Amino acid sequence: MSYPHAKLPNGLTLYVVPMPSTETVTVLVLVRAGSKYETKKINGLSHFLEHMFFKGTTNRPTPLAVAETLDRVGGEYNAFTDKERTGFYAKVDVKHLELAIDWVSDMLINPLLKEEEIEKEKGVISQEISMYYDTPTSYISDVFETLLYGDQPAGWDIAGTKEIISKFRKSDFIKYLAERYVARDTIVVVAGNINEIKTKKLISRYFSGLKPGRAPGKLKVREIQKNNGFKLFTKDTDQTHLELGVRAFDTYDKRRYALGILATILGGNMSSRLFMSLREEHGLAYYVATNAHHYTDTGYLATHAGVPNKDVDRAVSVIMQEYDTIRKFRVKPDELKKAKDYIKGKSVIGLESSSALAGFVGDQAMLYGRAKTINEILKRIEAVTASEIQSVAKMIFKENRLNLAVIGPGGSESKLKKVLKFKS
Repeated sequence: MSYPHAKLPNGLTLYVVPMPSTETVTVLVLVRAGSKYETKKINGLSHFLEHMFFKGTTNRPTPLAVAETLDRVGGEYNAFTDKERTGFYAKVDVKHLELAIDWVSDMLINPLLKEEEIEKEKGVISQEISMYYDTPTSYISDVFETLLYGDQPAGWDIAGTKEIISKFRKSDFIKYLAERYVARDTIVVVAGNINEIKTKKLISRYFSGLKPGRAPGKLKVREIQKNNGFKLFTKDTDQTHLELGVRAFDTYDKRRYALGILATILGGNMSSRLFMSLREEHGLAYYVATNAHHYTDTGYLATHAGVPNKDVDRAVSVIMQEYDTIRKFRVKPDELKKAKDYIKGKSVIGLESSSALAGFVGDQAMLYGRAKTINEILKRIEAVTASEIQSVAKMIFKENRLNLAVIGPGGSESKLKKVLKFKS
């Protein structure tokens, strides 16, 4: 079973997801465009273009006209860019469904891309990059991915660099827009208290101008690692932010379900092993979390935390100990059940709103060609055994697969590498 969908004449994929219990509707558009589809010369263009859609369209020629369209009806709207997709959404009272569809389609199909707006936005994005550099709790993940993948699209920052974006010209945006913003690589999801037939007609009308065709693919990620890796982003901070992890599985690998449960057991919530050990037992961190990350051609598991500058090696040792324990000893039935129930509960709660459900359906459709239901996914999670989790742990937790990224005032690389070892 999956959510019903339709292909429009130009190749656009549409999902209509009725939610009778809500009074809102969310229109989400996902495009297969992101930093992994860029060259070094245009790194950051996907993200920059996302900004430019808000700077004026044929029908709404100024940033004010774009913004106040949904502000006038109390709507929520935004956009985002990551390494493999760009998304735009509008969430409104259901009676404003057509307005939301009109607004989103107008931005994607009729952007003005004015030279003067491009020049002004360079300053805005430059400040956004500075903001991320000044937010180590978030930026540590970018440092970690740079460590993993190096100088290839998978290792570049999504926003690019200040030097690269300063050189962008209108012609760069026009070329990229024509190449990537095409119907066959675009998915529209409409979720809420809506009529399926009416919604399909509206999408067909407003998105008919989206160019047909398919965008070119991306370079396959090169993964080469013979020894453990270390990367320091030197910054004068009151605490050191670290991310310690290992290469794992892409989003199509069946072992990702066991990996997700493994991450939950290690650091997925406030009763997880690392939260209890690193924070409650040793008092070394305020925040600590372990997550499994999946892309279409690669993936990893990593733990990130903020710790005292003088105790980085001690914190790393604690994380290493938990990694070592979970690969040596099988997870007990009660802890496995707790992790599964936690994932189930968070998943169900997380899909209560029209915006969350639209995002879930859109992600599934873009990755797998169809939108799986939450029940399909939860069945796969429920089927994971303790032996599968231990098998995955043994496979990924090896010394030559370890990677440690650090943001802070510095420290001894040799000292930190000494604690990146498992006890025999």
